Amino acid sequence: GNGQLASWFSSLGHSTRPDFPILHQEVNGSKLVYLDNAATSQKPIAVERTGAVLKFVSLDEHDVPNLKDFKEMFYNKNKACGYPSCLKSSVLPIEDIVSWAHRFGAKVLVDACQSVPHMVVDVQALDADFLVASSHKMCGPTGIGFLYGKIDLLSAMPPFLGGGEMISDVFLDHSTFAEPPSRFEAGTPAIGEAIGLGAAIDYLSEIGMQKIHTYEEELANYLYENLRAVPNIRIYGPVPNAQRAALCSFNIENMHPTDIATFLDQQHGIAIRSGHHCAQPLHRALGVSSSARASLYFYNTKEDVDYFIQALNDTVNFFDSFK
Repeated sequence: GNGQLASWFSSLGHSTRPDFPILHQEVNGSKLVYLDNAATSQKPIAVERTGAVLKFVSLDEHDVPNLKDFKEMFYNKNKACGYPSCLKSSVLPIEDIVSWAHRFGAKVLVDACQSVPHMVVDVQALDADFLVASSHKMCGPTGIGFLYGKIDLLSAMPPFLGGGEMISDVFLDHSTFAEPPSRFEAGTPAIGEAIGLGAAIDYLSEIGMQKIHTYEEELANYLYENLRAVPNIRIYGPVPNAQRAALCSFNIENMHPTDIATFLDQQHGIAIRSGHHCAQPLHRALGVSSSARASLYFYNTKEDVDYFIQALNDTVNFFDSFK
């Protein structure tokens, strides 16, 4: 009857709520009631808790990840590694790390978002099981990136999302899925963005990734040597070498990174980044809450660096005048 129907409606809402973590939060001190589903529905939990434990590598005296820690952490579990750092510019020896991981039967996912735009990356030489990179860091559009994976691993993985083009055959009691990569590309893709990413890759390839890396290495050394002359500055990461990315993160004593970035922007038209750079735990390990970061690309010049250093010194003098 009507009582059973009302009970069914009520129990459906209550029984499915645990699948939606967002519904268990408070907004402005009150529980969240979401009634805007005509615009966007909420998403259920899409991952399973497996009991995996995150382990972190310590830093050595040069603020570089301690490779001894890497060796000691490898057991028969999946591992994820990233290189280089968004903050410290250190480039990890991924070939060695992959070799150590495979020795223990572990799989390696390489976060190469900060390396693919700046240097030669050969996935077969690395022997990485998976590698990811994003478009917007390599002259391409936002909202798209790519995942490389070994075909045997991709073929053994189930799809994570349903939709058009990822199905092979549909039956009343089961479905079969398309071969990779279609299996993981459900629905209408970001067609324009994919074309833009392809054009960006062609552009970079025409210049030559080794040429880009060599140029950036020289420019990064020039930035570092000039930056270290700024009074009361602390630069994070290793000294310049072939394994240092083309960026410098730094703090200046008694100056907030946001003040530095804002003054450079509004008074000199210079764009740098301030904040934690998606690396809050690393900042805590360094004993700071945030930092300023100047990062280079192949279209930057020594004149850009000279102007930046001049403007940074002007910034320091401006804030020192209030002391």
